[in-house]
Parts: sequence; C-alpha cells; structure tokens
Amino acid sequence: MEAIWLYQFRLIVIGDSTVGKSCLIRRFTEGRFAQVSDPTVGVDFFSRLVEIEPGKRIKLQIWDTAGQERFRSITRAYYRNSVGGLLLFDITNRRSFQNVHDWLEEARSHVQPHSIVFMLVGHKCDLEAQRQVTRQEAEKLAGAYGMRYIETSARDAINVEHAFTELTRDIFALVRSGDITIQEGWEGVKSGFVPNVVHSSEEVTKSDRRCLC
Repeated sequence: MEAIWLYQFRLIVIGDSTVGKSCLIRRFTEGRFAQVSDPTVGVDFFSRLVEIEPGKRIKLQIWDTAGQERFRSITRAYYRNSVGGLLLFDITNRRSFQNVHDWLEEARSHVQPHSIVFMLVGHKCDLEAQRQVTRQEAEKLAGAYGMRYIETSARDAINVEHAFTELTRDIFALVRSGDITIQEGWEGVKSGFVPNVVHSSEEVTKSDRRCLC
C-alpha cells in the first residue's frame, strides 16, 4: 500500500552548474552517489517521503534545475510553484558563492506573489583542503538573507538528510502557524489525506482539496 502523506511540499534546488545539485538530490532520494553525473538539461524531477514527527509524513517533490545560463528561462518557470528551496554553492569554488546573491534576486523576482523558504547549502564539504569559502562568511551571508546555513557532502553523505529534513520542518511550522496557506492554483503546498486522523484547526482544508496518494 502506498504511503499516505499529510502535506506535499514542492522544493526547488538552484545554484551554479557543477556545484553538485543532482548528486545531492540523488543521495537524498536514492541513497547513492554517482561518481559521474551528466549536466541537468532543463529540469529533472524527484520525490521522497519524510517523517518530520512521529506519524506525520510530508511528501517532497524536488525539482533539480540546470545551472547553465541557456536553461535559465526554463528554470524561472518553476520558482512560482515552489514553497521551499536549497540554494547550493561549492565551498571549493568561490565564484559559485559570489553568485548566491544573483540566484536569490532571480528567485524573488519570479516567485511573486508567493515566497520561497530558502536554505543556503555549502556543498562538497568533504573537500576541506580545497576550501575557498569559510564557514563564517557563509553563515554571515545566510544570516543577512534570513536563511539557515548548512554544509553537506553527497559523496560522504554528510548532512544530506538533515538539510532536506530541516527545511521541511521549517516549512511545516509556517503552514501550521498560517504564515503559509494552501491556495487554489498554487502547487507549492498541497494537502494530503490521512484517514481516521483528526487534524488540528490549522491543518484542516476543504474536502475538495484533499487527495489520496
């Protein structure tokens, strides 16, 4: 029997080409690391269930975007229907860190009238000897934009699970508080259906928006 989820969150993963977006997602969704990964063409789609509290599962739809400029027009179309995002840079590539501001500005200009909960991710932290961006300056930048900061390694499976789970918990808290609401025609958050469960007031949605998946 297919697992039942309480909510579905759509996440987008952005950042420069070669920062390791696809490797991070595949480690999270498939539990494996690909030594060779072909560049993403346009957008790829992945999904996984996450249990954020006992008995509370969230289905994540994860969109892996291409970092190359020629695919940016395709990527932009996915911002508006996303509720959360991981913004990756490569700790061994300072240019990818310097481009974080541009990625955020692009996301914010295309997400209106909604907003995206972002987490800044310093990827490839297993390559400490080649580091070009300190943790301190990355944390400072994240703080300036109101984001969490975490360092990950898809290769060594460091903080991969933690990054996605914490972002999911942050979004879930905003849904429960009413700061993020389910809206008709918006794919960022959808309500699932859990039989024989009485939802709290903030989790109740109209019956025509429920679906069993």
